[in-house]
Amino acid sequence: MQDTARQIALFPTEQPEPDKPGGAPALAIRESARARRLSIKVYPRGRVEVIVPRRTRARDVEQFVAENRDWISKARESFASRHTADSYSLPARIDLPAIGRSVRVQYLRVGSFANVRYRQAGSVLTLSGKTSDHGLCLAALKRWLAAVARQEFASQLLALSRLTGNAFDSMHIRAQRTCWGSRSSSGTVSLNLCLLFLRPAVVRYLMLHELCHGRHMNHSKRFWKLVGEFEPDYRHLDRELGECWQEVPGWVGIY
Repeated sequence: MQDTARQIALFPTEQPEPDKPGGAPALAIRESARARRLSIKVYPRGRVEVIVPRRTRARDVEQFVAENRDWISKARESFASRHTADSYSLPARIDLPAIGRSVRVQYLRVGSFANVRYRQAGSVLTLSGKTSDHGLCLAALKRWLAAVARQEFASQLLALSRLTGNAFDSMHIRAQRTCWGSRSSSGTVSLNLCLLFLRPAVVRYLMLHELCHGRHMNHSKRFWKLVGEFEPDYRHLDRELGECWQEVPGWVGIY
């Protein structure tokens, strides 16, 4: 089941801080069906996420954020000292642990181009066109990541579907900022392209998790029992997945 998110300024009485290139707004409010209380996550690159139970009043969220203002500021300052602006530079090399591949990235400026295209030949990924534009390059890299994920994950998801006996209708690849994957009631499984940066065991668990939602569209005891039939170590993997944002490179702009 997919949680929903909305973006607000970090503190309502202040101007929101400027976003990093390709980055997310400073603070997101995520409504979660699994949440029983309000909580805050501060990510290494400055993004702040407030997780709230469904139907939480807006004024209660604002009060909660205001009460934790000092803690949020200190956490962001601590992370900022360890994650410099260089984290957002376009990559010269991209490692994809999920599929055991790496590519070298080269940028070719073509003066007559108004956009940026990508082409992969073996282990070299070439971006050509208006490569002086960070945003255009980032968009091209994400298109490439989505294409790779679509090609690599389709067969794996189908194999796990057959293993579990849980069919799905279609697979979508997205760049979600609030979840690693989801399954709709119509049978569409959506996978985050950033799964490419995680280790294979975690990716496999996430796919199993979403496929099992085909039988239980909730996180009931029956759902977790079903997951456990195919992945006994699901508790450890679920906790690991919750911390895997650290594996996503800063230039992707997801966290």
